[in-house]
Amino acid sequence: MNRYLLCCGDATDSATWSGIPAALLAAGQRTGLLQGGLALQPSALAWRRRFWNLRQLLRHGRPGGFQYSPGFARALLAQQPLPAAPLALLSHMPLLPLHPWPAAWRVDFYLDATTRQVFEDYGVGRGLAPAYRRQVLAQERRALQAAGAVVTMAPWAAASVIDDCGVDPARVWVVPGGANLDEALLAAQPPAPPPPAPGGAAPLRLGFLGKDWQRKGGPFLLQLAEALAVRGLPTRVRAVGPDPAGLPRHPCLEPVGFLDRRRDGAAFVAEVRSWHFGTLFSRAEAFGIGNRECLRLGVPVLAHAVGGIPATLPDAGCGMLFPPHPTPPMVADWIAQRLTPYGAYLAWRQDLAVRGGEFTWAVVAARLQELLG
Repeated sequence: MNRYLLCCGDATDSATWSGIPAALLAAGQRTGLLQGGLALQPSALAWRRRFWNLRQLLRHGRPGGFQYSPGFARALLAQQPLPAAPLALLSHMPLLPLHPWPAAWRVDFYLDATTRQVFEDYGVGRGLAPAYRRQVLAQERRALQAAGAVVTMAPWAAASVIDDCGVDPARVWVVPGGANLDEALLAAQPPAPPPPAPGGAAPLRLGFLGKDWQRKGGPFLLQLAEALAVRGLPTRVRAVGPDPAGLPRHPCLEPVGFLDRRRDGAAFVAEVRSWHFGTLFSRAEAFGIGNRECLRLGVPVLAHAVGGIPATLPDAGCGMLFPPHPTPPMVADWIAQRLTPYGAYLAWRQDLAVRGGEFTWAVVAARLQELLG
């Protein structure tokens, strides 16, 4: 039975959802897990979205939520008609395909979060009419309960699949995601020297990955940089992803802009390897692919235990997972101690670099192949 990857967009395009579907598709095709991916175009449904918003406004007093509707799911999948004959789909979105689906289909899910978590933890549901939210969550429950298997990237999401959606725990698995990096490019890169010991003209470099500066903890990093400076560690926050025009002015902040992992792969790898630590101190986070990219490149990560973040750091050899919402002085004290002596930090980093293969999509595809057959 042929299996195809499905997401809310073009699963073959590295620009879709931080490149996660495209990376999984490439690894899955090598292992035989996947035969292809569906190239869907939600933007082509813009006129339907406008009509939907008007109807919701008149019916409920609140527009929005088209991407969660049965009409959206039907119209999106109609862009690439699928046979009713035996077919397997692996979907990244719990509302795609629309349930009920043809009896000859097998549908499995690989999720970073449930729709309930997106509504509640990310606050997306606040703008939707309550009655409509309930309809969407009921549709999600029906789909996940009918699935062959539901695989999540973190125990945080698995708990919601079981507790909120009523799925049998025997059909729920956790497989953390991989790094969205070009393995062929990495193999061709020469060894990179580690960053120098912080001090003077060589400040400590903390890395930020992602477009959402506020949600992913950017303001906290600036406070952390100030706390480190008080401890004699001059620090720079290297921000990869956010538009520099939207970032605050701060002497410790160095905006890098957006680096495409495919087109600017070598520059992205060099930038991340120049950091002493990657970071992720988000308000809400379903997983954190950026953490896996740091680990793949031998860069330890500092984060806190919010949402699915703990699943990105399997053990203490990968970095430090702080309790939720630590104070800047708490994290600064830990960093200062971990960097002393600096030779121990370099040895830690060298040990982590040897483990890079653990954090690839090849490992994820192989595990999914075991679970899904």
